[in-house]
Amino acid sequence: MKLVSWNVNGLRACEGKGFSDAFNQLNADFFCLQETKMQKGQLDLDFDGYTSYWNYAEKKGYSGTAIFTRHQPLNVTYGLGIDDHDHEGRVITIETERFYLVNVYTPNSQDGLKRLDYRMTWDDDFRAYLMQLDRHKPVIACGDMNVAHQEIDLKNPKTNRRNAGFTDEERYKFTQLLEAGFTDTFRYFYPDVEGAYSWWSYRFHAREKNAGWRIDYFIVSNRLTDDIKSAKIHNEIYGSDHCPVELEI
Repeated sequence: MKLVSWNVNGLRACEGKGFSDAFNQLNADFFCLQETKMQKGQLDLDFDGYTSYWNYAEKKGYSGTAIFTRHQPLNVTYGLGIDDHDHEGRVITIETERFYLVNVYTPNSQDGLKRLDYRMTWDDDFRAYLMQLDRHKPVIACGDMNVAHQEIDLKNPKTNRRNAGFTDEERYKFTQLLEAGFTDTFRYFYPDVEGAYSWWSYRFHAREKNAGWRIDYFIVSNRLTDDIKSAKIHNEIYGSDHCPVELEI
């Protein structure tokens, strides 16, 4: 089974840059999107054999998530069930026979770390949510988690030390998440690989120079690690400032 996650940075714009071709090329069982920046009815996008589920932000042109799946879910839920978090379309959970799939677009702490305090609350509540699901059946969580966990996960760690996505606080919250019983699947296969990034700024020719960050993840419940077959970062695919990431299980 193949799962793909991609922050498309505006699905309508990405569709004009080859999204459908990439979707068909990747041929996933579950295809999770973040930052769709859409409202219902703004884009008619269907793929044969797939059903889609959407969580739209109340604010137009902002955030938003979606999942395309070939498999009929047992249940689909939207958000974390916490009002403070559930107005920005950031989470979709699909329950299958064997696992929960959680698609997340984690809030950015923003310039000047204006939203860092909120982000800390979000990280705690999201971790608690995954742990609650994990008590019932294993979890696969994916998406733009807006943190480069270790120095190896971005090109310039020293100059980014207090920037959003690489603060000590955000990195520690991600460590706490893994310590709660989850595995970063890419690092499971490639613990020491450098230069493996999933996001590049549009400024300063960052992608040409591969001056990027790895902030898009598949994490799984530890008891699924024996089942995972591969983890990939598709940096050859363009259309967004992020590239797709993949898990085969």
